[in-house]
Amino acid sequence: MPEGHTLRRLARQFGDVFGGQRLTVSSPQGRFVGGAGLLDGHILVSAEAHGKHLFLHFDHSLVLHVHLGLYGAWTFGGDSTFAGSSSIGAPRRVGEQETFDDGDGDAPRVYAGPPAPVGAVRVRIVGSSGWADLRGATTCETITAAETDAVLARLGPDPLVNRRGDAGRFAATLQGRKTPVAALLMDQKVIAGVGNVYRAEVLFRRRLDPWLPGSATPDAEARKLWRDVVTVMNDGVADGRIITTTPRYWSGNGKTAKAAAENAALKSGTFPARENAHFVYKRNGLPCRVCGTQVLTAELVARKLYWCPYCQQS
Repeated sequence: MPEGHTLRRLARQFGDVFGGQRLTVSSPQGRFVGGAGLLDGHILVSAEAHGKHLFLHFDHSLVLHVHLGLYGAWTFGGDSTFAGSSSIGAPRRVGEQETFDDGDGDAPRVYAGPPAPVGAVRVRIVGSSGWADLRGATTCETITAAETDAVLARLGPDPLVNRRGDAGRFAATLQGRKTPVAALLMDQKVIAGVGNVYRAEVLFRRRLDPWLPGSATPDAEARKLWRDVVTVMNDGVADGRIITTTPRYWSGNGKTAKAAAENAALKSGTFPARENAHFVYKRNGLPCRVCGTQVLTAELVARKLYWCPYCQQS
């Protein structure tokens, strides 16, 4: 499931390529005809994300609310002025292709409008220079401003918003629950936007036992945990990838010759090979990058948890 940094990039892209335009909104699949009809012909005023939720605000105070879930994705296309990611969501193609040419490497593609819909397109949005298609989302609804506020009220603080008092609010909620901190980080009512990757990585970075009850987490540590989530998620927005390791762990640490070559080529130290981007996530059975202990995995809140039993002791 796309995590909070992906939704923030998605909202930014909608604002950049559709903001201020009168849009054509339809439902080629037919499952969202009513909701699309309420938005068709109206101007996109703003796009915002909170946690894993996207809200597209239109000029008549109605909002397109989308939660991608595990299988949802937006695909985009347009003319040479339509810049941005070509796909955001599942499958994992976040920010990997940002050009829309005709494939010959020379002249920009001549844009003659969006192509015929392919597959189950729940929503199609068409602007003056491009289009966006939504498939497979868990939630797709047209709601009022009051209903939008109700959705936001059910969510915890978003580290990418990070309003004054959010660190204290997060710490108090965490300490008020006996649930393991690793489960609480996945609870969107506790903190909005954290998914399985950030959950595993920030707990390792803070050397926190994932099974530690929230109620046993010291206030100072809870606030440091919040600040680290703020840091890595903002890095994710900037990079378009989740990278939680530092350059000292990149060079020579790849499992494959390809990874080592990729690391060697990155002399600027900007990005590591993908298999060197994380401390523990999807590294079960491999040695911890810090102490060499085998990384473990277990099921927690229906997702795989990864941690180092030596570095992350209570």
